[in-house]
Amino acid sequence: VQLQASGGGLVQAGGSLRLSCAASGRTYGMGWFRQAPGKEREFVAGMRWSTGSTYYAESVKGRFTISRDNARNTVYLQMNSLKPEDTAVYYCAARAGARSDWARSYEYDYWGQGTLVTVSS
Repeated sequence: VQLQASGGGLVQAGGSLRLSCAASGRTYGMGWFRQAPGKEREFVAGMRWSTGSTYYAESVKGRFTISRDNARNTVYLQMNSLKPEDTAVYYCAARAGARSDWARSYEYDYWGQGTLVTVSS
């Protein structure tokens, strides 16, 4: 499965961006992670394809929304009320089957290239 992420850019604090991740095939679930300079990669949001169940990191709950377009095999991450601390390279990932924890990056089988999100203060 190949993943193609897009939608990053520069936005002012309080603004919004929508990231997209197009998958070449259907998987069990998708996730978004991010990595800020000098920090470890962290979980942002995840979604199970079949049920639409969603999972979020506490830091983004109420601000970010993960959604999907089944026909296009595409997952989106709508990011609102962006903060400078949201600045990072965002990665989409996919898992081939059920795993124990959506937040664990090593439980994902496929990764897309990152897309940079910069939030200015």
